[in-house]
Amino acid sequence: MLLTIDVGNTHTVLGLFDGEDIVEHWRISTDARRTADELAVLLQGLMGMHPLLGDELGDGIDGIAICATVPSVLHELREVTRRYYGDVPAVLVEPGVKTGVPILTDNPKEVGADRIINAVAAVELYGGPAVVVDFGTATTFDAVSARGEYVGGVIAPGIEISVEALGVKGAQLRKIEVARPRSVIGKNTVEAMQSGIVYGFAGQVDGVVNRMVRELADDPDDVTVIATGGLAPMVLGESSVIDEHEPWLTLIGLRLVYERNVARM
Repeated sequence: MLLTIDVGNTHTVLGLFDGEDIVEHWRISTDARRTADELAVLLQGLMGMHPLLGDELGDGIDGIAICATVPSVLHELREVTRRYYGDVPAVLVEPGVKTGVPILTDNPKEVGADRIINAVAAVELYGGPAVVVDFGTATTFDAVSARGEYVGGVIAPGIEISVEALGVKGAQLRKIEVARPRSVIGKNTVEAMQSGIVYGFAGQVDGVVNRMVRELADDPDDVTVIATGGLAPMVLGESSVIDEHEPWLTLIGLRLVYERNVARM
């Protein structure tokens, strides 16, 4: 089986693939202070619950693919693969790793690994042109050309960041649960804030994507808009531009990159 690990700024998502099928997944908090040994114990605890894996760390794992937006965590995961999975092929997404997607930006090294991985999966699953909207710590919009090239994107504050900022900066406001309110016009402070978050972000997505689509293709219908990320379901029903929802897009991209690199190792 292939273990895929997507380390984000807030959460880390792990997926277990049997061939092309994801058979198990976990979501944990990202903690830059965790050491390699602590991460190994955490992995053993999670995977020890799966019936197809052995009790010992590494039993049943044939490969590992990792991407990370937090350098310190990537460093510790590199140590985990060396110490605890020494005989298992591991692909860590960084400059020099073959993705199959040309990066046409001013400085390709600046583009987050997760955004490139999302582009890889988008091209494989839906072809280009495409726009990937990833609802994470930041809301990112990534554009893929008709030829499968990563051509750039947009970065905006994420939903949770916005909620926290309102709670901190608003004297009479507080942190709230991100949930769909009863109506657009809130009847109390909490519902008013929820409405602003849900419908405000839906409007942001529609506005940004429509502008990106006009730059990507002459016919907007040629562009596939894919949503991913933990908070995507909150906006899906209110956005008019999203065509596909793939919650495991990054994990699928990691599987594809692993397959494209493991034969070269």
